[in-house]
Amino acid sequence: MTQHSMTYRRLGHSGLQVSVLSFGSWVTFDNQLKDDLALECMQAAYDAGSNFFDNAEVYAGGESEAIMGRVIEQLAWPRHTFVLSTKFFWGIHGALPNMQNTLNRKYLMQAIDASLQRLRVDFIDIVYCHRADPNTPVEETVRAMSDIITAGKALYWGTSEWSADEIRAAWDIADRHHLHKPVVEQPQYNLLNRRRVEKEYARLYDDIGLGTTIWSPLASGLLTGKYSNGIPEDSRGALKGYGWLADQLTDTAAQAKVERLREVATELGCSLAQLSIAWCASNPRVSTVITGASRPSQVLENFEAIKVLPLLTPEVLDRIDAAVA
Repeated sequence: MTQHSMTYRRLGHSGLQVSVLSFGSWVTFDNQLKDDLALECMQAAYDAGSNFFDNAEVYAGGESEAIMGRVIEQLAWPRHTFVLSTKFFWGIHGALPNMQNTLNRKYLMQAIDASLQRLRVDFIDIVYCHRADPNTPVEETVRAMSDIITAGKALYWGTSEWSADEIRAAWDIADRHHLHKPVVEQPQYNLLNRRRVEKEYARLYDDIGLGTTIWSPLASGLLTGKYSNGIPEDSRGALKGYGWLADQLTDTAAQAKVERLREVATELGCSLAQLSIAWCASNPRVSTVITGASRPSQVLENFEAIKVLPLLTPEVLDRIDAAVA
C-alpha cells in the first residue's frame, strides 16, 4: 500500500469503516471503460487509499459488475482489503414479471446470486435496494434483505434514493421482528442538490444511525466547470441515451453558480472538482463520497480533494453557501 492521506469513517452507526473518498462504476464502466482502463482506474483509487468500490446490477446491464469482477480477480487484491457494494431493483432481464422494477423476494434472491457470480466473490459487503418498490410489502423486502445477510451472501444492507418515511418504515419493521436493519442510504448529494441529505434525512442520522454513501458529488460533471462552453464530445454529456443529462449540464442558472464557485476554488488553489468533492466530504453525515472517472489521471485528481478538506473553514463554507444560494 503506498503512502496516502486518506481518512476512514464509520458507515453510520455500524462498525464498518469506509474511505471518505471511494470509487464507483456508474456510467463509465462498459460505456467508456473496458477492462484494461477500469483496472488502471481501480488500482489508482486503491493506491490512493480507497477501500470502497460501488456498483449496481443495472449498470451496463450487468456488464459493469462483470468488468469489476474480472478486474478484482486480475489484481488479486486480498478480499479483506476492500468493501464492495451493489444495488438491486431495475433488473436486467427485460420486461418479465418478477424481474423488473421490483424488490420482491423472488427477484432479490435470484439477483444476489447472479451478482456474486459476475463479481466473482463469495459475499458482497453492502447490498442496496436501488429504489423503493410501492408494489411489494415493505416487510417482504426487509425479510428478504435480512435473509441475504443471514445466508452470508452480504454483510450489510441499505437503500438508495428512498424517502425518509420509507427508510424509517423499513427500519421499524426490522427492529420489531429482530431482523437485520438497513444501515445506509445512497442518495445524490452535491452543491446543487442538498435538500434530501441535509433536511429530509436530518432526524434519521441520530434516530437510527443512518450512514450515507453519496453519489454524483460533481452533479454529473456540471461542478467540474468543463461544461461552461457547451458539451465536450468525449464527456458523458455527449453519450448516447444521456440527453436528459445534457439538459442539466447547460442550465444557465446552474452555470452561474459554477462560475461563482470557480472563484473560491482559484483562491484555495484547487480545481472546481476538488472543491466540490471536498465540500461533500466536509459534511460529517457523509460516510463516503463516491467518485467516478474515465481515466486514471482523473481518479488521482479527484482524490487530491482530500487535501482540500482542511482548507474548508467555516468562513470558506459560508462563501460556498453564498455562491450557490
